[in-house]
Amino acid sequence: MIIKLENGKTADLSKGLDLSISLRGDETNPRAWYVDPPTFEPVRANGWIGAVKEGGDVNFRDIFFNPHGHGTHTECLGHITEKIYSINDHIDNFFCFAEVISVEPKKIDGDQVITDELLNQLDGIEQIEALIIRTLPNSDEKCSKNYSDTNPPYFSIDCITRLNKLGVKHLLVDLPSVDKEADNGELAFHHAFWGVPDKPNFERTITELIYVSNEISDGSYLLNLQVANFENDAAPSRPVLFELK
Repeated sequence: MIIKLENGKTADLSKGLDLSISLRGDETNPRAWYVDPPTFEPVRANGWIGAVKEGGDVNFRDIFFNPHGHGTHTECLGHITEKIYSINDHIDNFFCFAEVISVEPKKIDGDQVITDELLNQLDGIEQIEALIIRTLPNSDEKCSKNYSDTNPPYFSIDCITRLNKLGVKHLLVDLPSVDKEADNGELAFHHAFWGVPDKPNFERTITELIYVSNEISDGSYLLNLQVANFENDAAPSRPVLFELK
């Protein structure tokens, strides 16, 4: 299906570029924040088993996972507020225009930091509804990496002014967090991005642990941000890009 957009561009909805990482019940699943791998276990009750290979009628499995620690997820400001606002209540527009950029974090005092200077490539763009950031170097190791205790790259607070000026509503990153792994719970970038506590912005979302393959070029796209219907501050998500012609 090819659709024509209000800006005159077209997009082929049959050729989506999936940025999500699938959830798997083994050690190959990506994870962060010191959680164990997800588990997929057949239900066993009163002599009945939910596994066909073990004689059951159907496969009927319990799945245990953490949205923040086990793969691609989208979160709202409820992640850092006393009241747990639901992502399901604060995202209602699932299509938007997006910009993909690639950055190589700067080494600062032993850390890898995404600074405002690295976002200079956005100069000349007046507005961005969704910003997708691929960090370099980029490899499919991101789809199975255990980020716990590795001090992954993170964002400098000086990026906020630019993101505000551009009107970024949705920030998507291939990292486990926009903040430093060990920051004594400060979560400075999260707070600044969402304006918590002074001017809370309920429209903004952060999507973490995506994977932008090397076959996807930097540039402008149509984004379909699919978020699972969970009543929680974060939920598994499946961002899909469509090339603009």
